[in-house]
Amino acid sequence: MLRLNEISLVQFRNYGHAAFRFNKAITGISGLNGSGKTNLMDAVYYLCFTKSYFGKTDAQNAQNGKAGFRLEGHFFSDGRELNVTAVMRENGKKEFSADGICYTKMAAHIGKFPCVMIAPDDISIIMDGSEERRRFIDYTISQLDADYLQVLIDYNKILQQRNSLLKQAAENGALDEGLMDILSDQLTVRGNIIYTKRRQFADEFIPVAIDLYNKISGSKEKITINYISNLQSAPFKEILIQNRSKDLALQRTTKGVHRDDLELMLDGDIFKGMASQGQRKSLLFALKLAEFEILLKHKGFPPLLLLDDVFEKLDEHRMHNLLTMVCVQNQGQVFITDTHAERLENALQVLGVDYEVIKL
Repeated sequence: MLRLNEISLVQFRNYGHAAFRFNKAITGISGLNGSGKTNLMDAVYYLCFTKSYFGKTDAQNAQNGKAGFRLEGHFFSDGRELNVTAVMRENGKKEFSADGICYTKMAAHIGKFPCVMIAPDDISIIMDGSEERRRFIDYTISQLDADYLQVLIDYNKILQQRNSLLKQAAENGALDEGLMDILSDQLTVRGNIIYTKRRQFADEFIPVAIDLYNKISGSKEKITINYISNLQSAPFKEILIQNRSKDLALQRTTKGVHRDDLELMLDGDIFKGMASQGQRKSLLFALKLAEFEILLKHKGFPPLLLLDDVFEKLDEHRMHNLLTMVCVQNQGQVFITDTHAERLENALQVLGVDYEVIKL
């Protein structure tokens, strides 16, 4: 079982100093726009992931006009209480610790306190380019496999080095073939590991996501999700050799796992071009809850689930189906924000679950 019992925020976003205690498995958080609902959710996420969900730099997370911030969470995990602390010093130094032990590498914390967040901007997973879907896949696998995260970090570093070499070759009119072979071999080794783990993940994840979409939407349309990778057609080493001339001309590595994607289809057509807003949100929730289910299966306990402003643009039927899944069938801890306290409380009362609402 994983629970966050209490959190304190000092100079984090719009909070000067605040503390919240969570006594129920389901916590609603209501307040007007700008009251700090999303910031509170992001603080919870930060303690799980060592960074903001919304891509903000650590300096941007500090309260306006302040330098530095502090977050502390009191968790219950694996039968014992654990304190997690994040400190951003005024000099820009970041410290992150669990039970008083500081991490030398932030990546070592990922997966210890699994967490799934759903926010309005997440629709980019469906509507934007492949980078968003790769990031979604990578964040999920990283919570399951610490080695994967390190391989991914190494791959991206080598990719940057290879691309820099390609640009130098264009500028100098000559390529250092020996260095190119070394970088290509290093990229191949890590790319093959990433491809294998992503493919294994996709095989498990995709059927779950499709099933959840059908349950949330309650409709008859056919959803198809496919994992797409250049490495499905040929060995990675061979692909790099075949595309070297093209890479030199474009001054970048044109093929590899950094081009992987999840293909989303609705009744045989590209999903984002055909789907309604309700269908888009239903698929987003299906993808995120499939992430939740995979984490639950492999961790043996439910991750924290953060639902930020999910009531907008979702009809009552779909919302009821969603909340039934996350609040009734799920035995984990859930946080839900909404601008309307009455709407939030009514939705939770209908489910007949034990909950509390924090009003900001």
